[in-house]
Order: sequence, then C-alpha cells, then structure tokens
Amino acid sequence: MSNTKKRYALVGTGGRAQMFIDAILREYAEWNELVALCDLSQTRMDWHNQRIADVHNAAPLPTYHADDFDRMVAETKPDVVIVTSMDSTHHIYICRAMELGCDAISEKPMTIDDAKARQIFETIERTGQKLRVTFNYRYAPQATAVRELIMNGVIGSPKAVDFEWVLDTRHGADYFRRWHREKDKSGGLLVHKATHHFDLINWWIASYPKRVFAMGDLQFYGRKNAEARGEHYDYDRYTGVEAAADDPFALRLDDNPSLRGLYLEAEKDSGYLRDRNVFGDNISAEDTMSVTARYRNGVILTYSLVAYSPWEGYRVAVTGDKGRIEVELIEAVGRTFVTGQEESLAETEAEEVISRGKHIWVFPMHGTPYNVPIEEGVGGHGGGDRVMLEQIFHPNPPEDPFHRAASHIDGASSILMGIAANKSIATGQAVEVDELLKLPEQ
Repeated sequence: MSNTKKRYALVGTGGRAQMFIDAILREYAEWNELVALCDLSQTRMDWHNQRIADVHNAAPLPTYHADDFDRMVAETKPDVVIVTSMDSTHHIYICRAMELGCDAISEKPMTIDDAKARQIFETIERTGQKLRVTFNYRYAPQATAVRELIMNGVIGSPKAVDFEWVLDTRHGADYFRRWHREKDKSGGLLVHKATHHFDLINWWIASYPKRVFAMGDLQFYGRKNAEARGEHYDYDRYTGVEAAADDPFALRLDDNPSLRGLYLEAEKDSGYLRDRNVFGDNISAEDTMSVTARYRNGVILTYSLVAYSPWEGYRVAVTGDKGRIEVELIEAVGRTFVTGQEESLAETEAEEVISRGKHIWVFPMHGTPYNVPIEEGVGGHGGGDRVMLEQIFHPNPPEDPFHRAASHIDGASSILMGIAANKSIATGQAVEVDELLKLPEQ
C-alpha cells in the first residue's frame, strides 16, 4: 500500500517544517508519506524525529546533511521535495530537486532576488517539473471573501488599492532576532513578509506589478536607534543573560521546549543564534517601509509596512469604478514575550478590541453600504493553513473556485514587487518590473 502513496522529503527543519510534518503524518497519512529530513543541523533533525515518535508514534525518518541532498533523493526517491530552509537557499533546493526529477513545494518567499528567480524559471522550463508556493493567507476566510467580492463584480473594475500592515512588537521584533534581519538571507521584510501581502493584492485584482517606487529605513530597531532614545544594551543575545531579565523584547530559548530543542541545543552544529538582541548591530533589513506601484491593468497601489506597532493586523481598501471594499483585521493587541512564552497584556480589553476590529464593508457607488459576514477559521493564519494543507495533500480536495493554489508565476509576481522595492530604496529611482523578470501575459 505504501508504494501507492505520494512520497515527500523535507529540507530545512526549523519551526515552519512542523506544519508539513504533522499534516503528512496525521490527517493525510493515508495518501502520503514522509521519507526523509534534510538540514544543516543533525540536532534539529533529531528533535523532529523524537517528536515524530512521541506525537505520532511513528518510526524515525532517515536524516541527511544538506551537503548530501543528492544522495537523499537517490536513496529515498521522493516525488516532491518540500523546501522550508532559509529564504536565500530556497532556489538551490528547488532547482536541484527538479533536476533530479522531483516536483517542489516552497515556503514563501519563493526566493529573495531576481537572479535566483530567473534560475528557478529556467529550471522549470528545462525540466518540466512543477513548483507550488505556499501562500496560506490566500486561504484565510477574510482574504477569500475579498477575492469573491471582486470576482463577483461588486465594485466593478478595481482602480486603486490602499494596503497598510502593521506588525506588533512581539511578531515584528522577532524578525530582528533571527536571520531575517540580514537582507542577504531574507530579502528584508519587503520580500520575506510583504510577499504575503503583495500576493494577496496580485490575486485580488488579477494582475502583476509593472512599475515600483519605494522608500524604507531602519527607524526603531538596531543599536543606533536605541541609543538615540537613550537606551543602552550591552548584550548581543538574550538567553542566559541576567541583564536581559526585565527586557520586554527578550526571548529566552531555554524557557521553551521547542525553541530549546530546535535552536539553543542546535547551536553547536548550526552556528545559528535565534535570540539576538533586536537593538544590536548588523541589522540590514528595514523596519519602516512605503511602496507605490502601478499594475499592468492600471491599478495604482499604496502600501506600507511597520514592524513595531502596539497592535498587529491590516487595513485595506480596494476602490473600483462601481464601489469600494474596506477591510480591517486587528489580529492581536498588547502581546509580549514573558519568560519565552507568548502572553497577552490586558487580556480582556485586548479581546474586546480584537473582536471589534474584524470587518469587511462594501460601499456601492450609488447604493447602501453593508457589512459582509466573515467565516471563523480554525488553525494557523486565520484558518488558512488547514485549508491550504487539504488542497496540497488530499488526493481529491474540494473544488476551489477562487484558484488559491499558487504557482511559480504567482510566487515570482509577489517577490518581484519586494525585489523592485529594494532596488528602488537603494537607488532612489522607480524600477520597471519586466526588467527584472518578464512574467507571461495573463
């Protein structure tokens, strides 16, 4: 029976890998099997194997160092390779998997710059293999509802999009503790994080970006900004540092079993510090960004991203020639890290604010405004993870009239906005997207 199952190998065993491992071994085990793990760190792979035994009562998986990727594919013969490694290495494993005869699934972003994107496109063209990019926000009920409204023509033809996303000082700060703070590893937040947002916009209005101008800077995190506020920090990381005991930005890896197993204990073979001081040195990513863009279909976008807000969520307005949709989603208020565990400040008050901050309004051009009910999702990313995993791993998933499955073209169109924005920030000039990578006509 196992020979009829689709075979998956996974490369990159940080925290995001767990979602895929659990889905294959639990809900979708009847049709799929996970045949190998691959990573730079044997400690991380051993941690996952122990969890597989404890949680799933399953045998340990074969493990391979990243340098043995080819041998892993030859010995375990996966049909599909799932790539959840560091963003700057996605293209390596995507392309090599395809050259070895496998399809690939990649966490977003597909990659971090235009040269790597061109390499992926060339490999797909040469090998005929397929790539799927996991944009779970598409599957969240609120995002899908906006897609449905626009598809149904309630605002006519979209003309302008205003999109504001704010990350709070729990989530936003975490990007500046990790490798994401280094643009050569993540592309910065305009690629790593905003790829979610740009993908939603591209998908909602059914177009690709054409011309992009952006500004961005590091305004809050980093040593210089802290010192300008009169704050001084002598420690480079948080775990085991007595001086960081009362630091509200501190993340202590030894207080959380997952963080301890995947990162603290893995430092000996990975060299990776997961808990660097957000007010330290060597931060090249921006925390304050603004983008203006024109799409191929003429839609004009204004976008902003801030990574140090007291609350987290987004506000979006899509204006068409027959009306306007306005969306608000407050995802969290007053979150912080306390002894390595996520907790909520003023929990009752925060829940009230969150409950009031979840809306979709439709304003017809010549009619009565109305509120659109939002389905309650279950699970991560507003319920998006659960629906996305069903679409990926079930052999006969429900029909999807919203076309949420994302190809390499969707993956490229979302990152090209961020890549162009990064180039615009560096040069002070607008960037033509087709000069980076020419996407097919829609």
